[in-house]
Amino acid sequence: MAVSVLIPTLNEEVHIVETVRCLQAQRLDQRVEFLFMDGRSDDATRSVLERLAGDDPRIRILDNPHRAIPFALNIGLENARGEFVARMDAHTLYPRDYLARGLERLRRGDVQWVSGPQLPHGVGRWSRRIALALGTRLGIGGAAFRNARHEIDVDAGYTGIWRRETLLRHGGWDQRWPINEDGELAARIREAGGRIVCIPEMAAQYAPRDSLRALVRQYWRYGIYRAKTCRAHPESMRRSHLLPPALVLTLPIAALPGGRASRLARVGIAAYLAALAATAASRLRVGVRDACWLPIVLATMHLSWGCGFLVGAGRFGAPLRAVALLVRPGDRRAERERPGGG
Repeated sequence: MAVSVLIPTLNEEVHIVETVRCLQAQRLDQRVEFLFMDGRSDDATRSVLERLAGDDPRIRILDNPHRAIPFALNIGLENARGEFVARMDAHTLYPRDYLARGLERLRRGDVQWVSGPQLPHGVGRWSRRIALALGTRLGIGGAAFRNARHEIDVDAGYTGIWRRETLLRHGGWDQRWPINEDGELAARIREAGGRIVCIPEMAAQYAPRDSLRALVRQYWRYGIYRAKTCRAHPESMRRSHLLPPALVLTLPIAALPGGRASRLARVGIAAYLAALAATAASRLRVGVRDACWLPIVLATMHLSWGCGFLVGAGRFGAPLRAVALLVRPGDRRAERERPGGG
């Protein structure tokens, strides 16, 4: 068996048939198996998978009683028979050469994780607007894997492919991270000196959330567990991670009457609003109505993520070491040079 593909599922009835067709269309002249770890879905996901498995012996269905993604991935890893392991999501469309390109790059031996750009593709009114926001600089932030046009080194990847022995050596996915599990795994791999690359040939399309409420919940949780990751792995923090919580903290300061701090805060808020307006204006050619919603979508993402990060810092402890490494580059270099450092 060359590669085992791990696909966590939970209530994916709407997308699952298209997902399986996408997997079956992979152009790979080596043996492959598709492991679906179902989190006891409440819809017809399981029955659809069982029907599809009856027609394709490469499909295996595993039970994930814990429902959360890292548990699913570790169950898949435990049952994987391939030399290589790929993670592919049930609501994402992958190019036909995704596996072949990833295996080819990984076999060169100089990297531990190969991934591709994450391309948002709207499937509904709000999903389309969120996808538009994710195509802007304010939406991308510092996530280089969202827009790679040539091979680049990244600090974390979107799904991707590993050697099975690499995942086993690092203990798989940490089940204490129900969110940002890939970011936490990436931090451990990089701390051990491993490289993660993103190549444009593996670009995959995924469907963003289709409501503002779902977007708030998603980014709130992203922020919470990014704070946990930054505390556990200080070198994983980027400067862009500080901007959303800084925005959240600036708002109440700007509301204070008078004073130097409140004036500076108002200038900062004004600059932020100007950046939102400029971003919307730059996307008018796509559609006036969707472009006009961009400031709302972007602000929702930033404020939800920022609030979540502050809550995460309160719950898991403030990532002070991570901030110090950003402020003092010399400390960052020393962190890399210490035994076991990146």
